[in-house]
Formats: sequence, C-alpha cells, structure tokens
Amino acid sequence: MVYFSTENIVLIGALLLFVAVMAGKLAYRFGAPALLLFLGVGMLFGWHFISYRSLDMTQFIGMIALCVILFTGGMDTKFSDIRPVIGPGVLLATVGVIVTAFIVAGLVWFIAPWLGIEMPFALALLLASTMASTDSASVFSILRTKKQGLSQNLRPLLELESGSNDPMAYMLTVLLVGVLTSPDAGGMGIGSGLLMLVVQFVVGALSGYLIGRLAVWTINRINLTNTSLYSVLLLAFIFFSFSFTDLLRGNGYLAVYISGLVVGNYKLTQKRTLTIFFDGFTWLVQIVMFLTLGLFVNSHELFEPRVLIFGVVVAACLMLVARPVSVFLCMAPFRRFSAKARLYVSWVGLRGAVPIIFATYPLMAGVEHAELLFNVVFIGTIISLLVQGTTVSGMANLLGLAFKERKPSFDVDMQDNIHSVLTEVEVNEGMLENGHTLSRIILPDNTLVMMVCRDGEYFVPQGKTELKVGDKLLVISDRGEELATTYKDMGIDDVMKL
Repeated sequence: MVYFSTENIVLIGALLLFVAVMAGKLAYRFGAPALLLFLGVGMLFGWHFISYRSLDMTQFIGMIALCVILFTGGMDTKFSDIRPVIGPGVLLATVGVIVTAFIVAGLVWFIAPWLGIEMPFALALLLASTMASTDSASVFSILRTKKQGLSQNLRPLLELESGSNDPMAYMLTVLLVGVLTSPDAGGMGIGSGLLMLVVQFVVGALSGYLIGRLAVWTINRINLTNTSLYSVLLLAFIFFSFSFTDLLRGNGYLAVYISGLVVGNYKLTQKRTLTIFFDGFTWLVQIVMFLTLGLFVNSHELFEPRVLIFGVVVAACLMLVARPVSVFLCMAPFRRFSAKARLYVSWVGLRGAVPIIFATYPLMAGVEHAELLFNVVFIGTIISLLVQGTTVSGMANLLGLAFKERKPSFDVDMQDNIHSVLTEVEVNEGMLENGHTLSRIILPDNTLVMMVCRDGEYFVPQGKTELKVGDKLLVISDRGEELATTYKDMGIDDVMKL
C-alpha cells in the first residue's frame, strides 16, 4: 500500500489522471461510459496500491466537482431548447424523485429482514433518497459524447431533469439524516424538515438567478486585459453561488445550476473562451471525483454476498420498476410524448457520482447501517452505468428515436457584441439556377461567402469560383431576415446557425 504524503501525492495524482484518460479512450472505442472506467481505475488503485479513507476530503471534492458540473451543464443548455419541456422536466425533477424514493424504500424495507438487517422505513427511505436522482455528470457526459440526436426533444428533457433533480434528492437526504439523528445530535422534526424543503427551493432558485445576472453584468463590464482571467472570475462566481446560497439556508446545487442557465443564455464577453475552458475543466473534475470515489470505497466490504445481493436487488428495482413508474406518472399529462419516448426516458435514469456523494452524508452523521447504505449505493451505481450507460444509443435506435446529428463543417464563432449572422448551408440546384459561379448567386446586400468546404478541403472563394452541388458555404450577413428569405426561395431548408 502507498500512503499519501507530500513526497508522492503529485506523482500518484499524475499517474491516476494518465491511466484514467487512457481508460476513457478505451471506453469510447468499446461504447462503455468513460465515467465507469474512471471509477474502476480508482477502485483498482485503492484495492492494491493506495490507502485512502478520508471522508471529509471525499465529500469536499464531490461538492466542488458537482458545482462545476452543474454550472457547466446549465451554461451549455439553451433556454429555447428546454422551454418546450420545462413542464415534464420540473415534474420529473421533483415529483419523480419523491415517487422513485418511496417505491425503492418500500422494497428495501420489505427485503431487508430477509437479509438479516433490521431497517426502519425512515432508514430505507434514506437509502432510496440518495439514489432517487439521475446523475448530471453521467447524463451530460454520455449524451454529449455519443453526439446522437434524439427526437421529441428528449435530449434537452433528460439534461434538464438530470441538472435540476439533484437538489430534491439532496434535500430529502439531509432531511432524513436529521430525522434519524438522535435529538442530542441535532435531530430534525418532520415539520421543520418540510419547511426546510420549501426554503431551500425558493432561496436556491432566487439566489441562483440573481447571482447569475450579477456574473453576466460583471464579466461584460470589468474589461480585463488578460482574457484568461475571465475563466477565473466565472469560477469564483460558481463557488460564491453555492456557498452564499448555502449560507442563506438555500439549496446551493440548485443555485449553481440556475446561475449556469442564466450565464449561458445571456450575451457574454469572451463566451467562446469561457466555454472551451469549462469543457476541459469539467472533464478534469469529473475524472478527479470518480477516481476519488473509487479510491474511497472499501472493496472487501463491497463484495460481501449480503451487500452484493442487496445492491443488485435495489438496482433492479430502480431500473425496472421505480424509474418507469415515476416517469410514466410524471409525463402522463403531456400527451405529445409517445409511449416509446416515455420508455426511453425511463431507461436513461443513469446513476453516478451524485448518489455516492449523497451516501457519504449518513456516514458523516453516524447513522445506523451507514456503511451498508454506502456500499449498496455504490453497487447500484456501477450496475446502472454498466447496464444503462452502455445501452443509451442502442435503446434509442431500438425504439426508433435516434437520428444522426449533423455536425457543422466550420468550427467558428463570433463575439456576442457582433450583430452579424453566421450560417452554414449546402449548395443545391436552386442556388445554381442562375449560374455556377459565386458571382451569379443572388444574395442580400452586406452578405459575404467567407469560405467553401468541398470534400473535406477548405478554400476562400472569389466571384469567379465555380460552385458544385454539395459544397458547404460559410456565409456572414448583416441582413439576417433577408438572407433567411433568400434561402427559402432557393429551396434550402437545412440552415445551420453558427
């Protein structure tokens, strides 16, 4: 065993990151979730090479990572995409979590005596609550890595749910830990717990929105000479959003997600720079978080027969009973979703780091059977990633909900203070009916074809350049509405705004 010290911690950290990245490459090749292999690498090193059992540090790393993941998920979500699915998304993130928790709790309470475990219903509900929310890191990572389109607005629905349902599971977990704690240790009554739920939601949502607006206002006006510092400034706002909201007794995770939504949907200086930084940084914190959780778990306890049976039964109930029931119940009022769409949402109820982190709260509070709860949650997470995570694309194809997502040929972007419209279109016969040279194509004034992509090669065109059907054009214009009308007259319906 290697023990952490100032002499070897950097070497060990570098080695873990390197192995995790290589595992991620292997996972992508074989269609497995990369996060599962990150977890596996941590378990492997923790079992044979590294002694690590710091509960405080594990919880701290998880908190920091979740803040970044939730904020980045919110920032990458366009409000125009989630507006049509806000209703079902909010219901799944609130009522769906509660229904899932009670169904799983009922099963846990029923089977616990068969395994020789005396477990009151409140403790069973605590176990279920830690696993009741889908994991934002897993859902964001898998859906965006697959680059697969989903019909019926399912992708924004799943991302909205996974980004916003953690607060409900967190509050249920904290409430039940308080209820199960003895009065001398600061136990909490049901009435005060319900009041806490309401306060956490209201304060968290309001605080997140206001801090998000403050972040936008500050970044757009501070005018930093070193553009790299904008990322540092926004990172400060993320952690301020969480900690300040928590200080006000609100839900910090909800505040962080809403702050990300606000920042991502307003015009922002250096937005592309910020997006690139947070994409890479989010992967880093995800890797560190999953490695840490893998190191923390006691593999010898994990593979005890009683724990394995308990974990498998709970995971099966969660995937095959609790999740489908909660999804079909919450989506019942929304008739526009087909039965196949509801079935797919039921299947993509991925668990990941969030349930494991929430399972550390009973450990911190000294709740009875806390070690068992943690191990069961860990096994349930592994099974979810292994079974559901590897079949996200396959299930979408099986249900006929997948389509190939078109990728832009031009990886360009403009600052938000530039009001020109940047589009990518494919040349068709209608565009060439007046002639095949660029000068013969009738476009609005103040419109320029900047670049052509033909068979994977790029070049800057001139007026005499001959165009071919299938060429991709990068077009910039100050007359966005006129250009859209021109495209329509040419029979071009597939216009990609960049």
